Amino acid sequence: MSEQTQDQNRRWLLRKENIRTLWVIFIAVLIVTVIAGLFVHQHVHFGIEDSFGFFAWYGFITCVGMVVFAKILGIFLKRPEDYYDTNSDKGSNKDAIS
Repeated sequence: MSEQTQDQNRRWLLRKENIRTLWVIFIAVLIVTVIAGLFVHQHVHFGIEDSFGFFAWYGFITCVGMVVFAKILGIFLKRPEDYYDTNSDKGSNKDAIS
């Protein structure tokens, strides 16, 4: 089967042309939202909130921070690949009544 036929058989969200279209729409909505902030009066609580695109860059920095925190936390919470292996004898009580 050709690549084009396979691409047409996929769901609409998995097709390459639709993914690109969704990204363009998403970025356009973000740009419009940031520009709309210039024309809307915001009731700020702190002085920094009045800066251009504050909520956009604050949200981005917060998202990056959460991803970095999750990666660091994953280092400490990581388990061996065979941690839940049922064939291992680790921790099993052989004297227990079945």
